[in-house]
Amino acid sequence: MKPKTNSLPSGNDRYRWVALSNTTLGLLISTINSSILLISIPDIFRGIHLDPLAPGNTAYFLWTLMGFMLVTSVLVVSFGRIGDMYGRVRMYTMGFAIFTVFSILLAATWLTGPAGAIWIIVMRLGQGVGGAFLFANSSAILTDAFPAEQRGFALGINSVAAIGGSFLGLIIGGFLSPIEWRLVFLVSVPIGVFGTAWAYLRLRDNGRRVRAKVDWIGNVSFALSLVLILTGIVYGLQPYGHQAMGWSNPKVILAIAGGIAILIAFIIYELRIDEPMFHMDLFKNRAFAMGNASALLLGLARGGLQFMLIVWLQGIWLPLHGYSFSQTPLWAGIYLVPLTIGFIASGPLAGRLADRYGARPFATMGLVLTGLSLIGLQMIPINFNYWLFAFILFISGVGVGLFPAANTSSVMNTLPVDQRGAGGGMLNTLQNSAMVLSIGLFFTFITIGLASSLPSTLYRGLTAEGVPRMIALHISHLSPLGSLFAAFLGINPMTQLLGPHVLALPGVNASVLTSNTFFPQLISQPFAAGLRFAFILAALICFIAAICSWLRGPTPRRGALRSMANDLEAGLGGAAEADMAGLGSAIPADLLEPPSDS
Repeated sequence: MKPKTNSLPSGNDRYRWVALSNTTLGLLISTINSSILLISIPDIFRGIHLDPLAPGNTAYFLWTLMGFMLVTSVLVVSFGRIGDMYGRVRMYTMGFAIFTVFSILLAATWLTGPAGAIWIIVMRLGQGVGGAFLFANSSAILTDAFPAEQRGFALGINSVAAIGGSFLGLIIGGFLSPIEWRLVFLVSVPIGVFGTAWAYLRLRDNGRRVRAKVDWIGNVSFALSLVLILTGIVYGLQPYGHQAMGWSNPKVILAIAGGIAILIAFIIYELRIDEPMFHMDLFKNRAFAMGNASALLLGLARGGLQFMLIVWLQGIWLPLHGYSFSQTPLWAGIYLVPLTIGFIASGPLAGRLADRYGARPFATMGLVLTGLSLIGLQMIPINFNYWLFAFILFISGVGVGLFPAANTSSVMNTLPVDQRGAGGGMLNTLQNSAMVLSIGLFFTFITIGLASSLPSTLYRGLTAEGVPRMIALHISHLSPLGSLFAAFLGINPMTQLLGPHVLALPGVNASVLTSNTFFPQLISQPFAAGLRFAFILAALICFIAAICSWLRGPTPRRGALRSMANDLEAGLGGAAEADMAGLGSAIPADLLEPPSDS
């Protein structure tokens, strides 16, 4: 059966809120699932009887963590284009259904060991396919449903859901995973069933369908390029030989270089065909180009931030303040709440203000505030005062909340009606890809910082508590990435690294070595060196993004655009129709129409 086609104008007031509430629910549940594993992985791996810190299991850990994001990055442009061709609501509803089916399959995991990890990874990839359909078409559905002067507010609500879900996932995962790890996946099922039925029954296709051929060569080459680049990043984070990271691994170099080469070939190919998947001509519009550039840069600055804050809290700050490692996942999510409050407070407001005064000042201000908050985070001590930390998080949340609503509204308003799915998909792909790149970038800087000073710090700390020198020397030269993962997962690795035999040796102070504070105290200063550099770099990227955002230019007023159209028609007489056709390529058609608020 086909979804209903809307017989009412897209500005119908009741339908707007149906579209807004359903797409908000879809983005919320999708982004919750993109982050819920950050907190839940220790319990999930314990549930399938697999040690995530064992050297052979590092790849399982990384793919479980990053597979969902990889798939959404690869497919979101293609699915947005398919939505333009076959109906955005149809594709969006199908995405909700796919997401729900794979959530059920994840909750039904019965395998253990490596087989269980592979099952979870594959099902997460399938869940990412559903998420890509949701991401690719939600902005276009809202743009179709809301008039231009209200889109900022609607997209602001969506943006709050998308960003808020990534932090709500931390709290939900921290609460559910200790009870039963399958609940982490099962929690999405009732929401997915409800959302699918609601989307099928109530959403309507208001967009203009595009009769076109599917650009299979473009789709395959684009997907292959991103898969190669992101796969290279995943394996570049793993140790190689005696090196802490795998960036010198020939396979990693070949994967990234091959991905970049295919991406360049893809761009050249897309410029030469009549019906491309990726409409490069959209980048001729300065607002579209600068909006996408600033979103990409913010994704690059912000993507790894969430990981680093979790490492900081779970692995260092919370244990030093008396929390057991089993409690740190939940409390890390709770202590990050000021960040959530900041963007929940600013997101919808920024959308309203952008509708009235234009996107440029609010998007740019958000990027500047985010950069300043990152500088603030690098200035405070590792064992910080929480209220200062919370204030900086709140400012960061306000900055992050100001940007997406204004920016997305600005970008979507530049798009022709028949390109909204593809254009929205481009924006999402650039953001998601940048966030995955950011994770690799942040992990690399932190690991380099750990590799430079952690071995000597760990050796001195172990020998001071009676561990024999040869054993201490061996443990201190293990991969610093394992120590970073241990901190990220909220795991005290000392018991595992030393083992019961060493801990039972005469003179070994086992109670100190396995305490909540020994490992966090050792890792804090080596971790701080890399963290501060990463924060400074991320702040610099935010300030460059702010420059790009300002260069988008001011947003034309609807009234000014209608006056321009009337002047052309009155002044040019019979030639007005031809000139209006040219003007239409620069002005979104719906901005030339009177408001449809009745």
